Amino acid sequence: MHDELGAQTRGQHHGNAPEAVASIVDRLRAHRATIGIMGLGYVGLPLACTVARKGFAVLGFDIDTSKVAQLNAGTSYISHIDSEEIAEMRQVGRLEATDDFSRLGEVDVIIMCVPTPLTKHREPDLTYVTRTTESIAPYLRRGQLVVLESTTYPGTTRDVLRPILERNGLRSGRDFFLAYSPEREDPGNAQYSTAAIPKVVGGEGPDALRLACALYDEVVARTVPVTSLETAEAVKLTENIFRSVNIALANELKTVYEAMGIDVWEVIEAAKSKPFGFMPFYPGPGLGGHCIPIDPFYLTWKAREYGVVTRFIELAGEINTAMPQRVVDRTIEALNERLRRASKGARVLVSGIAYKKNVDDTRESPAFKIIELLEKRGAEVSYYDPMVAEIPSSREHPEFAGRRSVSFTESSFSAFDAVVICTDHDSVDYEKLVEWSPLVIDTRNVCARFGASAGHVVKA
Repeated sequence: MHDELGAQTRGQHHGNAPEAVASIVDRLRAHRATIGIMGLGYVGLPLACTVARKGFAVLGFDIDTSKVAQLNAGTSYISHIDSEEIAEMRQVGRLEATDDFSRLGEVDVIIMCVPTPLTKHREPDLTYVTRTTESIAPYLRRGQLVVLESTTYPGTTRDVLRPILERNGLRSGRDFFLAYSPEREDPGNAQYSTAAIPKVVGGEGPDALRLACALYDEVVARTVPVTSLETAEAVKLTENIFRSVNIALANELKTVYEAMGIDVWEVIEAAKSKPFGFMPFYPGPGLGGHCIPIDPFYLTWKAREYGVVTRFIELAGEINTAMPQRVVDRTIEALNERLRRASKGARVLVSGIAYKKNVDDTRESPAFKIIELLEKRGAEVSYYDPMVAEIPSSREHPEFAGRRSVSFTESSFSAFDAVVICTDHDSVDYEKLVEWSPLVIDTRNVCARFGASAGHVVKA
């Protein structure tokens, strides 16, 4: 990794800042800049691969030494990122990983892709953001662009990051440049890769915006500049709140129509035929992933500072959060009605613990809450997931870490009283699943979609 820009910009003062900005823009357009990415998880690693594929040198930073070792060995630890791609980028010298933050001085751009979870009280937890920013501050130098991609509430970049980065006397807009561009990753989506998704960009001042646009212009299909950091931060929240509210509506409609003997999935499929004014959203067992279950609460928390009550958003959160309990109630009801079996001592298999289909990402998965609730009712619960051989450690459910998936065999599945389908991976043979299982609780309507409907399949 080179440090040409550092040699050019160290000791520069605000008098020649325009020349420094022009120099960085030229280096970005020529793909001669080195891009540093902080956090090599489900957002940072796809971005690192995309940037490297575009011809930039990428230096990735992570405190997880196992991730660093795997990447430097040319191996991927995320299912939808091919090890061959990592190995190729390593071979041509475009990708390197490290846990040594002192090397931040080598890069021209620092992009932060770290988690922004909630506390136990469902308030924003910026621990990862603040710690990462504090690790950057000692090594920040003149001429660098710092971009936050982590989802957060409006004001975070300006009010939280900037004061930390300015502790050593450097000033945003004069010595370094600060921007926000929300990540829009959709793991497992083959149609919309990182490079194909437009990037919203907000900067603190025109120079920061110009630099951020120059960066992403070279990496993604289109950049969408907005007028401020806060506007860019609000865009990501709006996108995910939109999804949360509409999923909550679909979940509520499911409950209403079920009471009327109407199949909500059939209703939605028919409604989709309208070529305008309708966008399909689907019910499910609850929300999962790093965005939709979390992001709306970042805005509801911030809104209280302004004396605004976000009733609509909070109601959607209540509906979606209640879905795992509804699935458990439906399962216990079906066990009693169909098999004359009480929940206590019943053997239940949860099929799919990833938060969405065709990925190995289990963050915030509703399957964990369903397992927890079933076990509280006395059930003996196991899981099957072709994408997750072993449950990783998590903050929410550390007690599940180390549990292993059962095998996909007739003897395994027939040994359970009921199978609850939480995640509808395409690789699962649902005809066999239905054939082998005494009772199936389908939360995704996947059995009907794959033509595997049967009398002992219960929609939930």
